Amino acid sequence: MGKIFNVTGDCKPDKHYMVDISFRLKQIERYVERGEYLAINRARQYGKTTTLRALKAYLKDKYYIISMDFQTQMSHAKFVNENTFSVAFAKAFIRILEKMDTTFPEKMREAVKELERAVRESRQELELVELFQYLSDICGAADKPLVLLIDEVDSASNNQVFLDFLAQLRGYYIDRDNTPSFQSVILAGVYDIRNLKRKFRPEEDHKMNSPWNIAADFLVDMSFSADEIAGMLKEYEKDCHTGMDVYGIAGMIYDYTSGYPFLVSCLCKLADERITGNAGSSPKRAWTREDILEAVRLMLSEQNTLFDSLIHKLEDYPELEVMLKDLLFRGKEIPYVVGLRCVETALMFGFVKKEENRIVIANRIFETLLYNLFLASHDMCQNRLYDAALMEKNQFIRNGHLDMKLVLEKFIIHFDDLYGDRPQDFAEEDGRRYFLLYLRPIINGVGNYYIESQTRNMERTDVIVDYLGEQFIIELKIWRGNACHERGEKQLADYLDYYHLKKGYMLSFNFNKNKQAGIKEIWFGNRLLIEAVV
Repeated sequence: MGKIFNVTGDCKPDKHYMVDISFRLKQIERYVERGEYLAINRARQYGKTTTLRALKAYLKDKYYIISMDFQTQMSHAKFVNENTFSVAFAKAFIRILEKMDTTFPEKMREAVKELERAVRESRQELELVELFQYLSDICGAADKPLVLLIDEVDSASNNQVFLDFLAQLRGYYIDRDNTPSFQSVILAGVYDIRNLKRKFRPEEDHKMNSPWNIAADFLVDMSFSADEIAGMLKEYEKDCHTGMDVYGIAGMIYDYTSGYPFLVSCLCKLADERITGNAGSSPKRAWTREDILEAVRLMLSEQNTLFDSLIHKLEDYPELEVMLKDLLFRGKEIPYVVGLRCVETALMFGFVKKEENRIVIANRIFETLLYNLFLASHDMCQNRLYDAALMEKNQFIRNGHLDMKLVLEKFIIHFDDLYGDRPQDFAEEDGRRYFLLYLRPIINGVGNYYIESQTRNMERTDVIVDYLGEQFIIELKIWRGNACHERGEKQLADYLDYYHLKKGYMLSFNFNKNKQAGIKEIWFGNRLLIEAVV
């Protein structure tokens, strides 16, 4: 059977279509050559395990690679005390050496036997200090430097024994010019072990100071570029010969995912197996723009492990929801501030990314997921505006086409009926939220929508709607007077040029008592603008 796109576990080059990560491996090798100790902290399903396994193979000729996984090799019970941990670690260490297809020098074999003897004969006395003495002896006797890789390291990071383990690594790192130690140590996980307080309960505040202040900054970008995605699709094309526009499709996948590895693979897997054919089937047809939009729709309509993890984090960290709603609904600009808990947490879990020293939602997929989640959890079940759109949704589709002008006309009517006498605390940003709430049942299950990040601010938001291959741009604005409105018309016309569209829509929320609600059409150059005021 041929290769497939993989979304479970690590990717294997002989079984899965993969982005070429050799450049990243070369970058990480430089850290190893310099003798750096570092942590690879990335969100869930960001390619950490795949990278570590590829790094093991990449470095094996120059180094002895001790590659561990704390989630599978070191259960929670192994951290009950120093002795239990030290014995378990030593056993795992010895097993890894035994599995290496190599002949060790005599001195190194003797040093390993001493560690085996310590495990066998004096188990109660083997604690961290003794363990590291034996490890140092092995490093000193080896004919090649040893590199220690530990995956899922944060599975045990809320444990004092783990902190003591880090302290030993730190001590040997500092004294490495006098005492043999590992050439390099790389710890991978979601939580930044330099900031362990994210995992500690309040009664464990005494454990917050991490001994991992020796770690070098890990500056390798692990997201995929559009060119790298294209490289993976070229490999797919060599096997399947679909004739797809590789660079066009790769660019579209990147636009929706910002290169988040799991999302990239998931869209490709959906396009390959559920939209254009079955896994392993031949021949396959070319992927189209509509296929990727359908893959986005499918992804957002189904559960997956990454989405489940993100939603659980919102439950565990309530301050995240407040910040994300400020970004999404209010268009609030949030600067990146070192040490601000909600920002650090959102970055760590992958909700957001830094862009020109400010915080933005990480990608379009997450953005739409969060919009759907927040709208559903607070509005859909009780909101009459949502109910009105749901009851009338069929009239907005004519011959398979979405009538966006009619959507705006009906929205004005329902909004005025329900909220014409709105309470004093009705905020301006609520208007945008209610339009998205009205729009969702109309396109749900068939179309997608997202917010153009470059226009999300306190005054302007552009909603991009894709429905059965057609694209609609709706500019949502708060009414700030005629001059501001005219600038908005030019902005919308320019945006239509960028998307090669002839028609655009503008919805203005006017909170003045003497406003003139309604809808009209105007021509701006050769672009038709349909303007609605509510």
